[in-house]
Amino acid sequence: MAQPTTKVALHLGHLPSKNSNIKAPWPRTPTRIDPNNPPWPAYRGYHEYSFAHATMQSRLPTILGKAIDDVTVTLNQQSSEEIITDLVRCIERMDVLMHDLSGNAKLRPIVDDNEGDVALWNKEIAKYFQGKDFMNAPWLFAEAYKYRRLRECFSVSKFWKDYDVFFRQKCDTFSRSSDAVFELSMRFAEPFKIAEGMSDDEKMEAERLMFLELTQVCLWGNSTDLSLLINMSEEQIKALQSTGGEHLAATEKNILGNHLNDLWATVKELRGKTGGRVDFILDNAGFELYCDCVYADFLIQSGLASEVRFHGKRYPWFVSDVTRKDWEWLLNSLVYGQLFPKATEIELGSLRKLGHRWKEYEQQGKWVYEQHPFWCTGYTFWDLHSEAPDLFLHLSKSDLVIFKGDLNHRKLTYDCAAPASTPFDVAIGPMASSAGAPKVASLRTIKSDVVVGLGDQGDELAEKLDKEEPGWKISGKYAVVLLSEGRPGEKVRFA
Repeated sequence: MAQPTTKVALHLGHLPSKNSNIKAPWPRTPTRIDPNNPPWPAYRGYHEYSFAHATMQSRLPTILGKAIDDVTVTLNQQSSEEIITDLVRCIERMDVLMHDLSGNAKLRPIVDDNEGDVALWNKEIAKYFQGKDFMNAPWLFAEAYKYRRLRECFSVSKFWKDYDVFFRQKCDTFSRSSDAVFELSMRFAEPFKIAEGMSDDEKMEAERLMFLELTQVCLWGNSTDLSLLINMSEEQIKALQSTGGEHLAATEKNILGNHLNDLWATVKELRGKTGGRVDFILDNAGFELYCDCVYADFLIQSGLASEVRFHGKRYPWFVSDVTRKDWEWLLNSLVYGQLFPKATEIELGSLRKLGHRWKEYEQQGKWVYEQHPFWCTGYTFWDLHSEAPDLFLHLSKSDLVIFKGDLNHRKLTYDCAAPASTPFDVAIGPMASSAGAPKVASLRTIKSDVVVGLGDQGDELAEKLDKEEPGWKISGKYAVVLLSEGRPGEKVRFA
């Protein structure tokens, strides 16, 4: 009988000691990048130092709990047994999701509910996230997956497929934004005009200053993000939404990556080519969408753009993201709504003028609202050209694509721990370097861990803020306005 082999123990005392300073090669090469392995290390829910941990452990269960409360209110308003029992089953599915979220369950495939994104979701889960749970999958994917599961709770129902558990919150927050709403409507209800008697240079300078100020309004309108600010008081909302000139002058110093002047040069060049197309990848409904519309109105009136396309979500997403229902509600509320009972007739008249003009833009085709399944997937925008080539081709025809808000910025940059000095073009990968990539701007108040585009001294600045203002990355106090070059010609290999 053969004798069992004995193990050989090697004594390595004469070899050099292990090097504890070896670091992984970041950024990864393009062939090694995938949704579970971003270019730099991903933020994951088990990283207790990160906002990912607070989100996955506390914020998402709280948001889901409030959503269940909303559906319960709706349930108690129904009378038909068939409709009631159908909604009860929606609540039961939400309870299962709460159990999975709180219990850190494995990420299962999405049920086929006839949405256009089911195949994209389940391909990504099968290929990259087999066996992953809510806490160890990259935070961006896990958070998006939670909202897709929430959609599923209603999309498989008979009567409640289009129900928005966040709609009440979105409407209520806008109705409590009266000061900021009228601050803008009273200024922009009448068509934009530059004072007479000015030289061409003076007119251009006046227009430049108007553009820069409105870009800031559009940027800081992102402050009211319901997923972060669900329990805010009316006074806190007013403070965040202050749009006065002095406030904006004070806040520009908080734009850490500031390409405002490059953005102005870009849109000014558009007008020199008899106008062009600008696309907004929308973020929040309500007041932020209202600010986006004021901004887009100025672009049309001034001739800086001849066409504006607004891209929203196909269904409720990340609490306050814009859906078609939110878009239609805003425009119609300005014209017909009774949201501001304390407003004067002059103030209400200014809103009606804005609403009528914006609805005319829609009728004339100057404003177009669109939605695409890709915006509600777990993929980052590094994969837009490969997973949604039709959408990438559509955007490639735009002269400028403006991505609004924190979530869109996270998806642009793969939501990973890139150094703060990383150039924006490098951080957004194929969205800057693929053939046909349009010029991309990101207007983002900083509300999560990823920060890039702060310039050569960006790493030192980030370290300084880490020491002096812990939590600066999630406070919404700071922002970036970043612009890429775009690649209309040959394909350029990205880092």
